[in-house]
Amino acid sequence: MTGWILLAILVAVGLYVAVLYNGLVTRRNRIEAAWAQIDVQLKRRHDLIPNLVETVQGYATHERDTLDAVTRARAAAIDAGSVAEQARAENVVTTALRSLFAVAEAYPELKANQAFLSLQEELSATEGRVAYARQFYNDTVLDYNTRIQSFPSLVIARLLDFREREYFEADDASRGPVQVDL
Repeated sequence: MTGWILLAILVAVGLYVAVLYNGLVTRRNRIEAAWAQIDVQLKRRHDLIPNLVETVQGYATHERDTLDAVTRARAAAIDAGSVAEQARAENVVTTALRSLFAVAEAYPELKANQAFLSLQEELSATEGRVAYARQFYNDTVLDYNTRIQSFPSLVIARLLDFREREYFEADDASRGPVQVDL
């Protein structure tokens, strides 16, 4: 009788450990999927930038520094490795794009150009998708990190080397108010 009870306890513990492990794997995979969505949206953003720069270039040829800054920021963002590097690089892209749109304000004929307006609208929609994907990723990381830090799953997480994940965070300059210089 005692053997059956011991066997039942071992089976119950084994099932519990399996459920905890599978939950951690599921959460880790959700993070990977969420990162893939960020990657898709950032690729879309990166693909739009050269068209936008080319359109602006035709009107604002003496704004070379701004156009070069956008191009450099895009290249750095494409080459970024870790989540933190990607976040920093994307913050630079955002700042460069703000500068580019500020330049566009100085050229009424550019602001009226249908190609520019279309690209600007598409980029704006993409920015919304990027923001949503970042939020979803960060929510998924929060859920995962909380799970691997909470008892009893933290025991399994430590034994099987589940590690905390980084959040996709804005840099300090992006957190402050937007400076508009007219």
